[in-house]
Amino acid sequence: MAAPLQDEDWLDAKLHDEMPYIDDDGFTSRVSQELPVRRRSPKMRSAFLLSVGVVAAVIAYIVAGGGSFVMDVLGWFAVMPLSVLYIITIGCGLLVTAVGVFFAVSRSRKVRS
Repeated sequence: MAAPLQDEDWLDAKLHDEMPYIDDDGFTSRVSQELPVRRRSPKMRSAFLLSVGVVAAVIAYIVAGGGSFVMDVLGWFAVMPLSVLYIITIGCGLLVTAVGVFFAVSRSRKVRS
């Protein structure tokens, strides 16, 4: 476990050694002081998004017939041939696998760069 820290320390030291300091005459600190103060906390944003999601789910439930769609779908699956259910299950599994592979590959590219 100590090896990754040594690698990061070596890389950090290498970056600091190769990048000369460029004096900006206080420009960076002046710009940072002029930036607007962030007023909302991350907790407020999370609470807002959660409440909007709950409201949207309730509206979708009401518009969809108050849950009768669940019984309709279950009835549709009950009379469906077993071979069609197998095909749907395999298709859903392949779709989930493909999406997972896509995000894993895109994430590994971000980590490498």
